[in-house]
Amino acid sequence: MTNPTVFDEIFGLLTPDRLLHDPRATGEGVTVAVIDSGIERSLLEDKFAKLGTPIRRIEGAVFHGANPTPLPYDGHQSSPHGTTVADIILTLAPQVNLYTADVFGPQGNCEVETVIAALRHAIDVWKVKVVNLSLGVPEHKLQQFPKRQQLLKAIEEAYFRDVLVFAAAHNEHPVTRSYPAAFSPPLISVDKAIFEDPLHFAYQLRDHIEFQAHGRGYLGPFAREPATSWATPHLAGIAARLLSLKPDLKPFEIKTVLYWMFRAEARKK
Repeated sequence: MTNPTVFDEIFGLLTPDRLLHDPRATGEGVTVAVIDSGIERSLLEDKFAKLGTPIRRIEGAVFHGANPTPLPYDGHQSSPHGTTVADIILTLAPQVNLYTADVFGPQGNCEVETVIAALRHAIDVWKVKVVNLSLGVPEHKLQQFPKRQQLLKAIEEAYFRDVLVFAAAHNEHPVTRSYPAAFSPPLISVDKAIFEDPLHFAYQLRDHIEFQAHGRGYLGPFAREPATSWATPHLAGIAARLLSLKPDLKPFEIKTVLYWMFRAEARKK
């Protein structure tokens, strides 16, 4: 091990335990959008009420095509996937203001234009600080350069408006790449791993994928199967906890804090 520098000593004070286990790190005041397959609102409300940590009312919309005007959200899901993702975020940061952007709807599939419309709505209308994208398009299915550029432009717009976007890597990474995770930076891409503490994570840069987070969920038929879909909301939930402690952090600052937290934890081992 190399001798610690002055920066190591300074950031060594930034311990994960002090920050992430602070009782004020609940996600309060942080607005998060889950762009996915919708959320079963009553299921999550019942679960967290029984745990004694009631959540804030989940709002949202259903998106279709590239139409910027979405349909109303009725509190139901189009598949369990989005509910599992939301449950992970609420488990880590139960006081966030959560919005659901259902981009799949009853048809069970979505287009790149739909994701872009949902992302822009989340930024412009819901004024979110964090976006979770536990979805991806394999590289071979997004060969059209104009569509790729439109998606990249939307991600860059989010970054320059201080919105932190987390995207799931392909489950076969690094064998297969997928979008939007391959656009890292400006978003934060997440791979799966298993950690004893779901608030733990790792930094490991491999082919644009930077972070690894806990890859198991807590609710739903496939939650216990390790997946990047479940790792991504773990890191998004951790970011929401940090933002509830210091709301004015910008995306590059959050990424820096996450990196140095990992370094601080690694030095203890």
